[in-house]
Amino acid sequence: MRVSRPLRFLCCGAGLAACLPAAQALNVRVLIAQAPQVTIRVNPGSASSTAPAAPANPVSTSSVPASSAASSWTVGVSGAGQVTGLTLNGQPAGNATLYLPPAPGSRVDIAGKSYRGGVLLRAQAGAVQAINVVEVDDYVRGVVASEMPASWPAGALAAQAIIARTYVAARINPAQPYDTCATESCQVYGGVAAEKPSTDAAVRSTAGQVVAFGGKAATTYFSSDSGGYTASAAEVWNMKGLPYLPAQADPFSLGGPRGQWDLSVPQAQVQAIASRYGARVGPLASVVVSKMSESGRPQEITFTGTGGTFKLQGAEAGGFIRALGAGSSRATLRGINPLVVSGTGQGHGVGLSQYGALGMAKKGYDHLHILGFYYPGTVLSALAAAPQEPGPRLAGGERLPTWHQAAPLLTPLVSNSMVSTSLVCPSAPPKTDLLADRHAPLAGVVQ
Repeated sequence: MRVSRPLRFLCCGAGLAACLPAAQALNVRVLIAQAPQVTIRVNPGSASSTAPAAPANPVSTSSVPASSAASSWTVGVSGAGQVTGLTLNGQPAGNATLYLPPAPGSRVDIAGKSYRGGVLLRAQAGAVQAINVVEVDDYVRGVVASEMPASWPAGALAAQAIIARTYVAARINPAQPYDTCATESCQVYGGVAAEKPSTDAAVRSTAGQVVAFGGKAATTYFSSDSGGYTASAAEVWNMKGLPYLPAQADPFSLGGPRGQWDLSVPQAQVQAIASRYGARVGPLASVVVSKMSESGRPQEITFTGTGGTFKLQGAEAGGFIRALGAGSSRATLRGINPLVVSGTGQGHGVGLSQYGALGMAKKGYDHLHILGFYYPGTVLSALAAAPQEPGPRLAGGERLPTWHQAAPLLTPLVSNSMVSTSLVCPSAPPKTDLLADRHAPLAGVVQ
């Protein structure tokens, strides 16, 4: 007979940090649902269940009779007008925050999906936010196959695993209620159902690895297909200070499924969208790209109508192209009724191109070369446990194979009180076969 381990549902208020379990690995907080009411179902296996009663300060729990079946709770909001707290199965929970810690072998089901780790619930603007508190590599397991086909080569999957881990590590911020979301607005996170053997292997083989620049986790944007030329963060979003996200030729993305496309937009629709962007010049006679960036994306669009002309510049020019329904802003314009948008690629084009990563992997390049190509000037670093330093820090890493020389200098990241894992920066980076240059350098392939 196995002895069941109680599964506790904790009430947490101002002392929330004390309520969360001390972690041996970096935990991230993912917003997975937000609704007036959230139902949580726990399949505990051998675990029993405990639900909260009226809380004492800072934490209070009380037992509910355990059963072998799954346990479920419905969490809502309480208070008339201004929300004052949460309800649990229709009864006031006495607090605006609840936390359900993880138990061995258990999974938590919310909104039709199953998740590892614990769940933090909080009242926010008349709704319940459900936040999955999960170890970073368990989170990455739920991301990789959600963002890239699991059938793709190991090198592409490993690169995706590292940038997924880096993306969320850079977003950890204890001053905010959660670090990231589970949708395309952040990274798609599908929980347990998204885990596949091939992508799990990619996560294990790169465990804890991140892309770093200037001592911090890099901002590892990625998109489906650059269309043959990546975009800089500056031209797409007016973001400065990210030299590892340049506009550069990307021959590995050529030949993707969205290599060439055309979109016809009726004039009336163009007129309405142009008006939203400030081009109120009367009936349109022409819409033309009057200035193009190095990457082939519009940097200025000129609207001419019966009432004059209007110029849309910078990132807003690309925004207009996407507002027309184009999958990429790497496009040209012709005609007026309809306006024909002709382009290449899919997505914003900044950072790693997934179809480019596929192309590189098919040519025999590994994940290190893929990362070095799409994030030039970065280093490969690692998340490493260091309980004596309770904040995330970066471990010194070897250079990625790149075409730009930059001395790696790693310094501490901002402290994160939610976790007990640190990223440690040793005085000398260790040598490792993992970072050996197993292929001929790509110098000469581009630039």
